[in-house]
Amino acid sequence: MTTLPADSHVHSEWSWDWGSHPESPGSMSRMCEHAVRIGLPALVFTEHLDFEDSWRADDGDIGEYAQKYVDATGHVRLPRFDADGYLAAIDHCRHAYPQLRILTGVEFGQPHLWDAHAAPLLSSGVIDRVNGSLHMLPFAAGDRAEPATLYRYRPADAVMWEYLAEIPRMVAGSDSFVVFTHIDYAVRSWPVATAGPFDPRRFEEPFRGAMRAIASSGRALEMNTRRLEPWIPQWWAEEGGRAVCFGSDSHGPGALAAGFPEATAMLEAIGFREGSRPEDFWTR
Repeated sequence: MTTLPADSHVHSEWSWDWGSHPESPGSMSRMCEHAVRIGLPALVFTEHLDFEDSWRADDGDIGEYAQKYVDATGHVRLPRFDADGYLAAIDHCRHAYPQLRILTGVEFGQPHLWDAHAAPLLSSGVIDRVNGSLHMLPFAAGDRAEPATLYRYRPADAVMWEYLAEIPRMVAGSDSFVVFTHIDYAVRSWPVATAGPFDPRRFEEPFRGAMRAIASSGRALEMNTRRLEPWIPQWWAEEGGRAVCFGSDSHGPGALAAGFPEATAMLEAIGFREGSRPEDFWTR
């Protein structure tokens, strides 16, 4: 392989949580400039597309920058995605960095619950890639919450099982996304202090079941390089997964394509091969 694949999971100032990550700030222009510098041939700006209206978050559960969206009742009230502003910024960067292939995209949270709300944008033809993400689960009294919050109120194992059980429901309940992102999202906030180190073997059955559901739907699984877990691509291949893409989940220039050489080597070793264009799924 002579070139890196596209970074297919990238956020800029058009995502509501921009600034809440250590590598921020990183405007779209700065990220494009850095992509050219490191030889990244393509990237997809997959800004957050969220419609949650009953999101419960305790102190410290979301980034410091995003804390401004938490109201007095402990609920997150997000601004709506500025599609027009985002598309204008994409157009500017495409003209400013002609040597870089820049695709549009969204990271659509809980698409099985919000497809109707997203339909006007997603059916318009202006979005090249739709990543589907499961960020939260039912909490109490109609509220929903992320795993980081749920771990405070429920046994860690129960939260993980519930998260993995929701994935097949998300797959069956929405046709709007083509990639399932960070299947290990609930692992990121796993409470080591109270539950001990995370052991994926304890949850192998539900992880494999979630992967089978994604694979059976014909969708790709993202290899999210924020955590490089060799058991994810191995189990994905064994459960019939045929396509993958690579995403850094970067919110600033410093993390663009982080871990990609290691991730691509890992996928090549189990039979995945690159497509004809940098943004194409790797398949086997």
